[in-house]
Amino acid sequence: KECVDKHAWTTQEELLDIFALAQCTPGIIAVNTATFLGKKQAGIPGAALATLGVITPSLIIISLIAALLTNFADLAPVQHALAAVRAAVTALIFASVYKMGKSALKHPLSYGIALAAFLLVALFGASPVAIVLAAALIGFLFFGGLSRSGKEDDA
Repeated sequence: KECVDKHAWTTQEELLDIFALAQCTPGIIAVNTATFLGKKQAGIPGAALATLGVITPSLIIISLIAALLTNFADLAPVQHALAAVRAAVTALIFASVYKMGKSALKHPLSYGIALAAFLLVALFGASPVAIVLAAALIGFLFFGGLSRSGKEDDA
């Protein structure tokens, strides 16, 4: 919402592509996404500043929480609060997946690819990189690539 609607740094389709690349590259997806968006907006300095902008608040907050939590981690209210936070984070992730799915899944084959990717990763521990590469190959074979005339397909 921030990147596409509020600031218009990228389109929804480009953001989905950036998420896919961020998933394939080593590191945290949010950091990789910020780096890609920063580079798109302002080159290498933009990538560096976007990366710092994403990691600095988390680094400060985690350092403060870790310092405080070591003293209070054994208390039941703290353990209950952390369990509730984990539940809320899970719900937020599901909401993001639902919103991304609504905009990304536009063809019946896309639903099949999404379901197969989920099952392969969740049940069998398949590599996300292998899944993304296989999905790209399927997309190329079924949706893109070269048309019969030998020219690139605009669709």
